[in-house]
Amino acid sequence: MFDRIQAAKERLRGQANRTPIVTSRTLDRRVGTEVFLKCENFQRIGAFKFRGAWNAISSLPEASQAAGVLTYSSGNHGQAVALVGSLLGIATTVVMPKNAPAGKRAATEEYGATIVEYDPATQQRDEVAHALVAESGQTLIPPYDHLDVIAGQGTAAYELLEELGSLDQLLVPCGGGGLLSGSAIAAKGLDPRCRTIGIEPELADDANRSFRTGTLHKVHNPPTIADGTRTPSLGQLTFPLVREYVADMATVSEEAIADAVRFLFYRMKLVVEPSGALGIAALLSGAVEASGRVGVIVSGGNIDAATMTKILAAD
Repeated sequence: MFDRIQAAKERLRGQANRTPIVTSRTLDRRVGTEVFLKCENFQRIGAFKFRGAWNAISSLPEASQAAGVLTYSSGNHGQAVALVGSLLGIATTVVMPKNAPAGKRAATEEYGATIVEYDPATQQRDEVAHALVAESGQTLIPPYDHLDVIAGQGTAAYELLEELGSLDQLLVPCGGGGLLSGSAIAAKGLDPRCRTIGIEPELADDANRSFRTGTLHKVHNPPTIADGTRTPSLGQLTFPLVREYVADMATVSEEAIADAVRFLFYRMKLVVEPSGALGIAALLSGAVEASGRVGVIVSGGNIDAATMTKILAAD
């Protein structure tokens, strides 16, 4: 897989933003060590998802591109697929929950995607998507359980380590495991000493339980503020990759996630969505004990006004 990430890095050259690495003396003092934030909130569409979408869709044969692509997503991956489709002239369809964040849905529509709603309380998004693919002949580009998607997501960690040279720990948000597994593979390939740690909300701890037991666990529509982690489980591809390459997993409370969003906003002037703040939440809350040089993937910044207002008002 490491060679796939290297190939994805070349494929993304000139397409994905090389996002900044940001530091904070206040953060370093709070956690007692050096922390480096890879800010994917400055990526195209405001999240790391553009990397995997571009790598997967641009790799499709011409006939598949002509037939169009379809995905399911609560927001960021849907936006990424829609944007890549508009850039490459490919028709896109996105299956989205009816309660998806309004800002993410609006952006997906603005990029030209056709939205198909489903009810997460009564329907499974992958089943809806597979039924549509059977009817339309479009190619399914899932949000995480796809080798080219995983490889694309891994380029964020690749860039971080390429620039810094070495890290002792790398903290990565975990939903379906695409970013986590890709990052862990990139870290292992560039710096075998680096320990990659996946971070989940306590309310959506399926990956943590799966990692520790070796059995795939699921959680249905978890009520976490970190909407990007509401995936039911790790994937058939990401589960074994997480088990092989990830050193540890940790979970954080809803309060810790909100505290991290506030810290990033007030102290670092960064707009970060709750899912993107999981690594900082783990450091500030003590869920992960910082050791040596610590890298954190800040995975996205697509937070709607109502959610941000609620979080900031609770300070």
